Amino acid sequence: MSYIVHQYSPSLLTDFYQLTMAYGYWKAKIDQHEAVFHMHFRRPPFNGSLAVAAGLENIIQILENYKFSEEDLSFLQEMKDERGEPHFCEEFIKYLRDLEFCWDVDAIEEGEMVFPYEPLVRVRGPLLQCQLLESLMLNVINFQTLIATKAARIFIAAEGAPIVEFGFRRAQGIDGAVSASRAAYIGGCVGTSNVMAGKLFDIPIRGTQAHSWILAFDSELEAFETFAETQPNNCLFLVDTFSTLKGVKHAIEVGKKLVQKGKKFLGVRLDSGDLAYLSIEARKMLDAAGFKDAIVLASNELDETIIRDLTLQGAKICVWGVGTNLVTSKGQSSLDGVYKIAAIKAPGGDWKYRLKISEQMRKTTNPGILQVKRFTSDKRYLGDVIYDELNAPKDEWTIIDPLDPTKKKNFPLSASSKDMLKPIFRKGKRVYDSPSLTEIRGKMISQLPYFHSGLKRFLFPHQYPVGLDQSLYKIKTQLIEKIRRSK
Repeated sequence: MSYIVHQYSPSLLTDFYQLTMAYGYWKAKIDQHEAVFHMHFRRPPFNGSLAVAAGLENIIQILENYKFSEEDLSFLQEMKDERGEPHFCEEFIKYLRDLEFCWDVDAIEEGEMVFPYEPLVRVRGPLLQCQLLESLMLNVINFQTLIATKAARIFIAAEGAPIVEFGFRRAQGIDGAVSASRAAYIGGCVGTSNVMAGKLFDIPIRGTQAHSWILAFDSELEAFETFAETQPNNCLFLVDTFSTLKGVKHAIEVGKKLVQKGKKFLGVRLDSGDLAYLSIEARKMLDAAGFKDAIVLASNELDETIIRDLTLQGAKICVWGVGTNLVTSKGQSSLDGVYKIAAIKAPGGDWKYRLKISEQMRKTTNPGILQVKRFTSDKRYLGDVIYDELNAPKDEWTIIDPLDPTKKKNFPLSASSKDMLKPIFRKGKRVYDSPSLTEIRGKMISQLPYFHSGLKRFLFPHQYPVGLDQSLYKIKTQLIEKIRRSK
């Protein structure tokens, strides 16, 4: 099932300055100048080295439904400035009503690993129309990429053990919870407790009972027995309400009765205490009782660091339930994605490249109509080059680190590679067939071995080679020098 973030028109899901700039472009008669914008981030999240692209499908749904409804236009028409005069004139309101959106959108597909400064999305079209998308684009892709990356880190830490996302109750609002469940699945989770996310995205739904179920009965044993009677095919018992190991004993007792009735005892869930010790003891008890296939699921404020530590301590945990620290992205509150103009031209004119410069080199943007090429050899990714499509090299690819131009890497033109930005919209019409969410998740998992193992470290990870093509680096340097001379 498709997912539309909001059932009403998305045009007012924006920061006000997008509309004031659009109004200014229209008044200055440059609204139809052709422009190119790119969305990228500057730093990998969580002090890591990579991120997982996510959120594109939601952007597609938004763009397919993008329009100014009559209700939106009435609201804008009634807005007043500080002097009590209309913010927008009637002619501009009519202009917005009649707009036919004709963007070209290219994007890196969801589930791909992405790196700083690489354009995750490229939007090309009339200046005013491209500008309107800034806040929406950043809101959706920044958040979902962040959560997908967090989930991938947890996936790496779990070393193949399944992860279930349990974060709905602690997520940042209802839409945040649904988006987080989707992104967490892309990042490697096998299921979610969020029923709405399961419905919308066909994500497997998981869950059995909370402590309130146990406390609703006079004893833990009675609670387990009643649950087994009412849901005999879903018996994974929460055992830490009173005494965890006594809880395991009670679960085993009920599990034996289930087997006698031809049912399967799924296992136990630990939600507090020393998870390493308790899981080891629970495993011994389950094995001794003949339940070698029963799982030990652990929850309780888990993240990638805790999971890795518990694994190193020999914890016997088969499945991880991760909630708060996944959906609220513990360790980083947001991805620092930005959406910047990189080129503009008047009708019938030539492209003029644009960039924003800063005293901090990492905040200086890249000019041009950009594409990303990823080089491969023998099932290994070797590096990415960001290049200008109008100035692609004719002899060999030379990657230059924009923060340290002494770092270079060369590839012949014949090197095996793929362009990462794929056509999504042409002249406002969708041209992209979206893969299923399961296929996107599979892509993320299958490509992990293609990257050097050092990239997956949580502390001081190896840095993947990403840089500007030599021609683009030269264009950028010349533009910076020209701008600084003109000050």
